[in-house]
This record gives sequence, structure tokens and C-alpha cells, in this order.
Amino acid sequence: MEGDEINVQTVQGEEVKLLKKLAHIKHKIVIMSGKGGVGKSTVATNLATAMAMRGFNVGILDADLHGPNIPKMLGAEEARLQADSEGLYPIEVLPRLKVMSMAFLIEDKDSPVVWRGPMKMSAIRQFIQDVNWGDLDYLFIDLPPGTGDEPLSVAQLIPEADGAVIVTTPQDVALLDSRKSVTFAKALGLPVIGILENMSGFKCPHCGEEIDLFKIGGGEKAAKDMGVPFLGRVPIDVNMVPAGDEGRPIVIGEKDSPGAKAFNEIADKLKMWVETQPPRKPARK
Repeated sequence: MEGDEINVQTVQGEEVKLLKKLAHIKHKIVIMSGKGGVGKSTVATNLATAMAMRGFNVGILDADLHGPNIPKMLGAEEARLQADSEGLYPIEVLPRLKVMSMAFLIEDKDSPVVWRGPMKMSAIRQFIQDVNWGDLDYLFIDLPPGTGDEPLSVAQLIPEADGAVIVTTPQDVALLDSRKSVTFAKALGLPVIGILENMSGFKCPHCGEEIDLFKIGGGEKAAKDMGVPFLGRVPIDVNMVPAGDEGRPIVIGEKDSPGAKAFNEIADKLKMWVETQPPRKPARK
């Protein structure tokens, strides 16, 4: 009986710590996709950076525990975390932009993370409650593709999240999985901020001709069919890959590029959406 009382007190204490940290974060935005390879982490990185450039205090929680790529995209791959009695401190990669990622905890970059569900939920919980995020206007949570343990964990730990941005590409197979992501979010009571169509068309930098390499418009049609907003299209941009490889988000390094302009337009839509929604405070289980 005594052991049970101690366990209950421990669980209650953990919940209090979590709630205290979340109280200092105004908006929580989940970035998710139905399948891999659609540029979800690139979207998360550039939207978060765009918000920081607008003067907001922003954090990115890299919840893709098996493929934590956010530090690489922000030039912080070799950074190491600092800690004291108050907990861990996220890496400040840019003014007003902090990042927490499993990549900072793995010494051998070739070593995979082989964890089951409970360990992954515990890690995500620690990344929120044991990290000194400070006061944030936005926390972007970059999830792995699909509808597995990590998305479920985030939905349980942060039921008051503002909503989810669903990233897709115009191909039919990606659109099929994006519909599943919308259904998943709705089933969990997570508002869908909108669908974002990435890799949507290509404008030749030499002649200006627009080419639909992977078709175009599928994301908008999926949003209409599923009854959710369409946030916009981000075109294939020749500057995107080198920007990510060099740890320099395109919204900073190539401000006038088609990709940067698209991300900035979507960031403005996102800002307008969250500022016009009533606060979400669903009951915790």
C-alpha cells in the first residue's frame, strides 16, 4: 500500500512539472505527415525560423527520435547540451530560436535509436518537462511520419496543442497518407490547422517556365475533400537542398527565393490562424 502511494505521488509530481512547463508556452504547433520524404522537417525548420524572424520566441522539439534531422538543418549538429540542477537547456541556434533533439544526446551519429513505445513517450515527456524552454510564443513539434507512438504520445502529453499542420506532396500516394493524418488528428481531438503541399511545381531559374514535376493541386483538393483549410504550396526550389545541408534555413539565406516567399506567406497564415482561435484547454485524463 505504501509503495502504491509513493507511485501515485510520483506520477502527480511529474504531471505538475509538465503542466508548469506547458504554461510558459503560448502556442503549440504539431508538424506531421502521413509518410516520409515529403519535407516535413524542412517545413518545421523554416516555419519556426520565419516566426523567430517576426520577433517571437520560438522552440522546436524534434520528436522524430529515430531520425532527428532538425539540428543538421540549423547548423547545430555538433552542439552539446548544458544542464544544471534546474534541468537541460535547449540549444539556441538563432536569436529567439531554441531546439531540443535526440541528436544532441547521441555521440555516435551512426547508432540507431532502438526503443519501444513506453521509452519513446518517456523521452518526449522529458524533452518538455525537464528542458528549460523559458517563455515561448511558439513551440513547433516535429513528429516522425505516420501515426505511431510519437504522435500518440504528443497528443496525450499536450492535449491543449493549438493544432496540426499536415505536410504532403502532390503525388497520389502521399495524398492518400495525408488523408489518414487528418483522420488521425480529428480522432484525437487535435484541430487541423491545414494541409501544406510541399514540392509543388518547379520554376526554372533560367527561363522562368513553371513545370509540374509531381503534378500540382492535390493538397488543395485533399483539404477540400476532408473539410480542412489549405495553407498553401511550397515549390521545389534549387536553393532548398544546399540551404538544409549547410544549416541555413532558406527563409534566412535566400529570402527572395520562391521557397522562402512561400514559407513566409504560410507563416503569416499560421500566425493569423492561431491568433483567432479560442484557447484550448481540454480535460486531461
